[in-house]
Formats: sequence, C-alpha cells, structure tokens
Amino acid sequence: MVLTVLALAAAGRAAASTVWELSVEGPIGPVTSAYVDEEITAADEAGVEAVILRLDTPGGLDQAMRGIVQRILAARTPVVAWVAPAGARAASAGTYILYASHVAAMAPATNLGAATPVRLGGGGATPSGDEGGSGDGDALHRKMVNDAVAYIRGLAELRGRNGDWAEKAVREGASLEAGAAREAGVVELLAGNRDELLATLDGRRVETAAGERTLHTRGATVVDRSPDWRTRLLAAIAHPNFAYILMLIGIYGLIFELANPGAVVPGVIGGIALLLALYALQVLPVSYAGLGLILLGVGLMLAEAFAPSFGILGLGGAVAFVAGSLMLFDTEAPGFRLSLALVVGVALGSAILLFATGTLAARAYRRPVVSGQQQLVGARGRVVSGFPGAGHVRVFGELWRADCDTPMTAGAPVRVVAVDGLRLHVEPADSTAESADSEDL
Repeated sequence: MVLTVLALAAAGRAAASTVWELSVEGPIGPVTSAYVDEEITAADEAGVEAVILRLDTPGGLDQAMRGIVQRILAARTPVVAWVAPAGARAASAGTYILYASHVAAMAPATNLGAATPVRLGGGGATPSGDEGGSGDGDALHRKMVNDAVAYIRGLAELRGRNGDWAEKAVREGASLEAGAAREAGVVELLAGNRDELLATLDGRRVETAAGERTLHTRGATVVDRSPDWRTRLLAAIAHPNFAYILMLIGIYGLIFELANPGAVVPGVIGGIALLLALYALQVLPVSYAGLGLILLGVGLMLAEAFAPSFGILGLGGAVAFVAGSLMLFDTEAPGFRLSLALVVGVALGSAILLFATGTLAARAYRRPVVSGQQQLVGARGRVVSGFPGAGHVRVFGELWRADCDTPMTAGAPVRVVAVDGLRLHVEPADSTAESADSEDL
C-alpha cells in the first residue's frame, strides 16, 4: 500500500513538473540580460522544475554577461545551459554563462570557448601570455585577462568543472567542440534534442541558492518562453548599426525641419528616430568624443555648401564624420562592432546629400527675385508713348506710367531703374539687348 502511494505521488509529481525554455540567440547585451533576469525571477516565483537556457551566441558585452551570471548564481530554480541546435556556439560571454549554470549541456556539432576579453575602445585583443610590448594599454589588458581568468575559475570550482581549460579559453582563446568538451569535463551532458535532454537530466542533483534540488524532468511539460516582440524590437534597436542609422535619421530630420519650418514630416520622423537612438545609446557603451565628431562632421559638410572653401570644409567634415562613427561605440565585443561598410556608405551619402541640399539652397538664395516690385528693377520693355518727361511703357505685357528725361520714340527699348509706387523710372536700353518679354517687342 505504501509503495503504491509513493509510486502515485512520484507519477503525479512527474506529470505536474514544468520546465521553461529560454532562448538566447545573437549578441548578448543589456536587453538580453534584462530578459534572462525577468524570466528566471518569474520561474522562481512560479516554482517550475527547471529553466533551460538555450544558447547560440558569439559573445557580447561584459557587463551584460556578468548580470546574467549573477542572476543564475542567485536562482532558486535550476538553470540548464544547453548549446543548441547543431551548429550553435557559446563563444566568449556564452562560455562564462555555460560555466555558471547548474548543468551544462551541448548538442552535437556545437562548440564553446574563445573567451578572451577584448579592450574597450578598440585595439583588439592579444593573448595575455604574450609579454611583448609595454605601456598602459598592455598592462590594462593583462589586468582584464587576469580578472577574467579568476572569474571563470571561480565559476568552474563552484560547479565542479574543468578550471584549467577555462583558463586556457581566456588566455589563449581556445575552443572545444561538444564531444571534446564532455570528455574534458567542461560540460556534463550531450543531448541532440529537447526530449533527450530532459531524459538525461531526470534524477540529477544540483545545488541552487535555495539548497540541493533533485530534477524530475522526464515527461515534463516544456513551456516556450522565447523573447516576445517587445524584447526582440529593443534588442534590434540596441544593435550599434541600427542605433547609428536611427541617430543619423534623427539629426537629418531635425535639420530639414528647422530649414523648412512647418514641413512636419521630417520633424516627426526625426524626433521619433532620435528618441529611439537615445535609448540605444543609453544601453550601449558610447564614446561622447565620437558623438561630438559626428555632429562636427555634419556641420562642416553643411557649411561647405553655404561657404564654399574649395572642398576643405567638406573634406574635413567627411573625415570627422568617419572618425566619429568609428569611435562612437566604445567596444570591440563580438556582435557589437559597427560595420565599416555602413560607416563609409553613410559618410559618402551624407556628404553628397548635405552638399547637394546646401548648394540648391544657396542658389535659390542668390537667384533674382521673380515676384513683387523688386522684379521690375532691371526689367526691359518698350516705349508706347511720351518722353522726354512722362509717358507710357510696356513691361511684362502690362502698360505702366513712366518717367524719363531722354527723348525716345515709340517702340524704343527701355530698362527700369526704379519703382515709385505705380510709376516706373526708366532709361534707354541697348537696342541690341534682348527684351525680357516677347510681348513687348
């Protein structure tokens, strides 16, 4: 009887167990960190059996990665990091997350590693074992590598995984495929699909922040908790390439709105784009020197059209624009590099657009007035009657009263020199000059 009750209880517990599956794909940034934090917190509150963190990432920002690691370490719910599907990877920041998880698993034909930290502000990364060179930059990089080694070794000791290989992944950028990772004690499980993973996890004991837990995952209900549309949208906006384009759209939109008050559309689009760009710049490591150079470059290229300097202002603006764009995002983290092709293309397009717009505006400003009394000054016409003294002339097909001290006969060409109300002051014009209006001939 007792055995029957225990068997029914175990069966009921297995049937009732629920596993949440999260998806971390692409570069790891602040949006990804917030998503994982929210989901693990919700899983702790819901009391689910386990959380599967499916990884396929080239790496990401150090601060975002550490936020995910800290949340996993504080989780009461077991977190299973699973590099999947086949062909996926957990490189750089993904390796740290894998080491922090309560259980590490990989699908066949996947890999992990290449966890060497990179310098902020560019400059690339060099293995810390390379003692060649000197200077503050090398010293700073060695500090970063040593810090990363201590961090991942601490995670390896906490989870009982291979700390020597973890250090090698940081110092030398080493990588492992799934089978070799299992043999080296870097991961515990190999699973090609979700059902195989759940079956392998069943009965495994793990140590969480709430104490030791025994997993009951065989036959568990799996709930897909992939990022919703809002998270995916924010992740796209926070990508450097997209944020860069939004910022430029915002700047140009406001420029055109200020140049043409009341156009509305450029101002609305520019304002929305600029606000979205500001959100992205808030969550990304931004160099304000780079941002200032971009604004200076736009200003110089625009000034070239209004104050021609034989290309000096325009060339200087293009150089400042490209330099600022390359400096804008202060990181070389995988997946967060600004595309050089995008920068060059936008710089050339911006230079052409601003120069063309400014040139057209300058030409329109210098063009003679074509309406009102001002257009009459300098206009040509023909004498109808009179002169010297008061008479009449035909200008632009209209008959005007006019004054002139020079004797002229009907049909003689005249030129308007001044306008006094509805009376013109004219003088004889060169008879060989072409009349302004064919109706006056």
